[in-house]
Amino acid sequence: MQQIIYFFQKFKYFLFFLLLELIAVSFIFNNLNFHKSKFVNSANIVTGGLYRTLSDYTEYLHLRSNNNILSDENTRLKNILEKAISKSSMIDFIIVDSTKYMQKYIYTEAKIINNNYSKPFNFLTLNKGKRQKINKEMAVINSKGIIGITEQTSNNYARVQSILSKNSNINARIKGNTFYGTLKWDGVDYNRVQLHDIERQAPIKIGDTIETGGKSTIFPEGIPIGTVLKLSSGNTADNKIDVKLFNDMSNLRYVYVVKNIDKEEILSLENMDNE
Repeated sequence: MQQIIYFFQKFKYFLFFLLLELIAVSFIFNNLNFHKSKFVNSANIVTGGLYRTLSDYTEYLHLRSNNNILSDENTRLKNILEKAISKSSMIDFIIVDSTKYMQKYIYTEAKIINNNYSKPFNFLTLNKGKRQKINKEMAVINSKGIIGITEQTSNNYARVQSILSKNSNINARIKGNTFYGTLKWDGVDYNRVQLHDIERQAPIKIGDTIETGGKSTIFPEGIPIGTVLKLSSGNTADNKIDVKLFNDMSNLRYVYVVKNIDKEEILSLENMDNE
C-alpha cells in the first residue's frame, strides 16, 4: 500500500497531465464532427478488413460443398435441357401419355479421383459406379468437351478409358459439315490428338472446330473436342489432322457420365441375324 501511495506522489504531475489529455481528446471527438468522423472511419476500415478476411476464409472452407451444389445443379439442368430438346424434336409424334418424353440421354455428375495422362494407355477413375447406374461404354464429358469412355465399373467406382489412350477410337467430324473421321492419339502430347481418315476433298483449315459425329451409341452428337492445329502435308491416304483439345487433360476435376437410353435397343437391332 505504501508503494502505491509513493508511486502516485512521485508521478502525480505526470498522471494529472495524462488525465487532462484524455479529457481534451474526449472533448475534441465529441464536439468536432470532422475529428469524430475520421476516428469512426478509421475504426470502420479496420473492422471492415477483418470482416472481409473472415468472410473470405469462411467462403474458402465451404468451397467444396459449393462446388458439389453447383455440379448437382448443372446435372439437373442438363437433363432438363435434354428433355426439352427431345420434346421439341417430336412435335408431330403422337403419344398416349403426354407426360412421357422421348429423352435420349441421361447425365450423371461424377468426380475424378485419379487421372493418368503421361502413359501410352491412360485411364481415369470416377467416384460413381453401378450403384449410381454407371455401366461400361458410357460417354464421359465435361463443360469443355469429351474426356473418355467408361470401360470397367464396380459398385461405387468407374474406370474410364481416356481419349489419351492408343486404344481410343472415337467418331468425329468437322463442325458445320458432314465430313467424318476417327479420333485417335499418337501417345506424344497430352494436349493434342489426331483425326484420321477425313476425306481429302473436305474443306478444312487451321482453327476449325472438331466435334463428336454422333455415329455411335456412346457420345451424343456435337460434343466439342478441339480445334484444328495442323494439317498433314501432301495428299496422303490417311489425311491425318492434329487437333488441339479444348480440355487440359492434366487438370480435370468434375465430369458428366452420359447414358444413351436407346443404346441396348439399337445394338440389339443391329446385331439381329438377317432372315
